[in-house]
Amino acid sequence: MFDNYFAQALGFISFIFAMLCFMQKDDRRFKMMMIVMNLNHALHYYLLNAVTSSLCSLFAVGRTAVSLQTKAKWVASLFIILTMLIGYFTINQWTDYIAIVGSCIGTYALFCLNGIKMRLVVFVGSCLWLINNVIVGSLGGILLETTVIIINSTTIYKLHKHDIANKG
Repeated sequence: MFDNYFAQALGFISFIFAMLCFMQKDDRRFKMMMIVMNLNHALHYYLLNAVTSSLCSLFAVGRTAVSLQTKAKWVASLFIILTMLIGYFTINQWTDYIAIVGSCIGTYALFCLNGIKMRLVVFVGSCLWLINNVIVGSLGGILLETTVIIINSTTIYKLHKHDIANKG
């Protein structure tokens, strides 16, 4: 029982990291906070016995770190293929595919996009991760993704408003 309380507490800590992450207007700081959040979230999912979600989060740490160094589409493709391999070897039920697709979308966003476009695609991935968190019973994860969707939407609006102001 303690493990479940501890796991849920880690989910709430991920929630705090996510708030800090998605409030960032700077792409580099956004990605740095995402690394910290995913490290914590990998342990959270592991303790909830959501192995596919845990491995996707752990893999996201490396993917995000590499995306700080390169925007090469071939690297994105490699990470997407590796994410699908993780899924192939760890999926226990059809709902595990939700985490895999969410991870692949996140990979595409981090390597191939920036600014508003990156955040819009991350928004779609967040919706998938919200569904995943409902399925695996991650209370902190549900709160995290719901808040990420709201904060990310607000940041997208602010960036869009800033772009309009700079063009006019």
